[in-house]
Amino acid sequence: MIHHHQPLIGITGGLIRNRSGSLVCQVGQAYITSVQKAGGIPMMIPVGTAIQSLDTLLSHLDGILFTGGADIDPQCFTDRTHPRVYGVSPARDALELTLIGKVLEIDKPFLAICRGIQVLNVAYGGELYLDIADQMPNSIKHDWFPGFPRDKLVHVVRLTPGSKMNEIFGADEIRVNSLHHQGISQIGKGLTATAFSPDGLVEGLEVNRKTFALGVQWHPESLPEDQSQQHLFQAFIEAC
Repeated sequence: MIHHHQPLIGITGGLIRNRSGSLVCQVGQAYITSVQKAGGIPMMIPVGTAIQSLDTLLSHLDGILFTGGADIDPQCFTDRTHPRVYGVSPARDALELTLIGKVLEIDKPFLAICRGIQVLNVAYGGELYLDIADQMPNSIKHDWFPGFPRDKLVHVVRLTPGSKMNEIFGADEIRVNSLHHQGISQIGKGLTATAFSPDGLVEGLEVNRKTFALGVQWHPESLPEDQSQQHLFQAFIEAC
């Protein structure tokens, strides 16, 4: 019997205060379950991991999952701000932007989800809408949170024929959930947008000439019953 190596997947965490006021390192269970179901072993990368420890960490990991979370500090890409920007964590930004740079340099597979795709875009010098509803003309509703189920399918995403994304999902169009108020306004140089919502917002990014380097703006981990969404995790784990 052939035993396949079970890849170790680093999952970036957030830092929140729980009800008793203690700081808690947090990774959504849905990310963990999706990685496990696809055959990977999830390992958490906490905020506060020293930048100089990242090379050691990466030598042990087979792939990285950049998770959703609050907003990136607008200072990372603009001199403007917006009243709807929330939950900024300079420590998380610094860790993830450095980490994604290193991951890209050594071409280690990664999947970036929601906030993750925004980190990817900013790492490549791209820019974000600080608030889609306010800054993007004719935009549809993207911020189906809070107060909505996380698995609510709210719009279609058009996938570019022949793209990696198109190949993984085996379709030109998929239905997705949507839990974000910010989005990509200007694509970073070296990235290709391969998924779009009906209003033209970028919903997926691929890094040119990399093994597996993808970002999606929706939350596939919150759609565990959707076979094609779970294909994304399977393709990611296989690449790892």
